[in-house]
Parts: sequence; C-alpha cells; structure tokens
Amino acid sequence: MALKVRTDAIVRKKLPGSSIIYIPSGKFLQYATFGYRALAADLIYLWAIQYYSTPTIDDRFDHLDHVFAIINELDPRYQDPYEVGAMIAVEGAHEIQAKWPEKAAKAIAGAFAILDRGAANNPDQWVYPFDAGHIAMMSLKDYALAQKYFEKCMNLPGAPDFTRRLYANALYKKGDVETSWETWLEIYNTAPDERTRKIASNHLYQVKSAMDLNRLKEALKKYGERYGRLPAELADLVRTRFLNELPKDLDGQDYVYDPKTGEVKAATIPWRR
Repeated sequence: MALKVRTDAIVRKKLPGSSIIYIPSGKFLQYATFGYRALAADLIYLWAIQYYSTPTIDDRFDHLDHVFAIINELDPRYQDPYEVGAMIAVEGAHEIQAKWPEKAAKAIAGAFAILDRGAANNPDQWVYPFDAGHIAMMSLKDYALAQKYFEKCMNLPGAPDFTRRLYANALYKKGDVETSWETWLEIYNTAPDERTRKIASNHLYQVKSAMDLNRLKEALKKYGERYGRLPAELADLVRTRFLNELPKDLDGQDYVYDPKTGEVKAATIPWRR
C-alpha cells in the first residue's frame, strides 16, 4: 500500500502500469488473505470495474488478463468476473482499435483467456464457451473459432437450443456448406415448434442456394473459357453438358440469370419467404 501511495503521486505517463504495480498474483493472495479469499476477490473485482471505467488511463488494458486472473485464482467459482472481464476486454478493444490495433488484439486475446479460464474452472457452465463463440463470430469474424466454441457449448448440460443454430450458421459462414446443410436439416426435423422450423427452413434455403450458385458459377466460368462468351440462358449449360440438369431453389423456383453480366442469384431472399 505504501508503494501504491508513492506511485499515485507520479504522473501516469512517466510510469506506465503504475496503477496496478502494487497488486501481487492471486496465488500469493490465497495465502496472504488468511482465508478471506472470497472477500479479497470481491474487493479487487469492485476496484477493477472502477479502474476499467476510467478512460484517462491509456494503458489500462495492457494488464487486463492479469488483473482478472487474480480474481479467478482467488475464487475460481466466482462467476461474474469471467463474463464482465471478457465484456470489458471486448469493449476496450473496440475503443482503442483505431489508435492502438496491437493493444486491441491483445485485449481480445485477453477476453478469450478469461473465458477459457472460466470454462476450465467451471466445466459445468455452458455460458463461457457460448460467450467466446459470440465474440469470435461478431468481433473477430473468425467463424472456425466460433464453430469450435459453439460446438463445445451445445454439448454441455443446460445449453440453450439456439446454440445449435449458431453452430450451423458458423459452419455456413466458414464455407462448410455441406455440414451446415446437414446440421440445419437435423434442426428442421427435430424442431419443437413452428417458429424454429421456419428459421431452419430459411437457412436451408440459404445454404442450398449457396451450393447451387457455386455449381452454376463454376459451369458459367467453364462455358466462358470454351466459347469466349456468356450463355444466352442457363439452359445452354445443360445443352453443352457443363451441367446434367439445372438446379432449382428449395421452393422449386429457377435461379435468376443476367446474360449481360453473368450474374446469377436466388429468386427470393431467404428471410422474405
């Protein structure tokens, strides 16, 4: 505490990290608190919320994982700090992304470290891999990582049913349309209500359209390479044997083709069916 008082008298810019220099590791505090581990975890947690709500401390996100690791080590079953710590890390990353992209990346990594620690210390809780999957999908656009976390989440007791839908959507965005189709088909066939069945049906339409459009675009490319022009209509792809038959969308409609640009698209937006 004496060191804390001394460092607080120094301008922060002259001594980076001075705000947390007096906090020892959680492993040390487990013994130093003489059995009051939960109380120490509460106090540091309350201090951390105040600390990370102070925008004038430019370097506050540099040690975020360390600060919350202390709380986690003192009280591994203390649930809130895992979620709140990860949330602070993500919001902090967004705040400093433009000015310090490397620090922002470190903050995001800290969010995953905190949630992974939460999952390791509380293996019965689905919320930690769920939150990590959400961050991977929405903040990083890392759909392979999101898929991994959602898969881990949906296999835990009590995980919400919609986690499987997020998993299927991550597969689709990752580009694994075949597995995404199989997953959405399973969701459709086991849907407990009409709303879920409709959601699954719309995604099945989207996934099938993506697979069909990939086939059509590949056939159009080969047609152009051979004849040096675009076909007048999609039926020409069958007549020239680039396709055995023209695919139709999930509702049995033909795909829309523009012979001037070569653009081909689904007849309907999935969410307007």
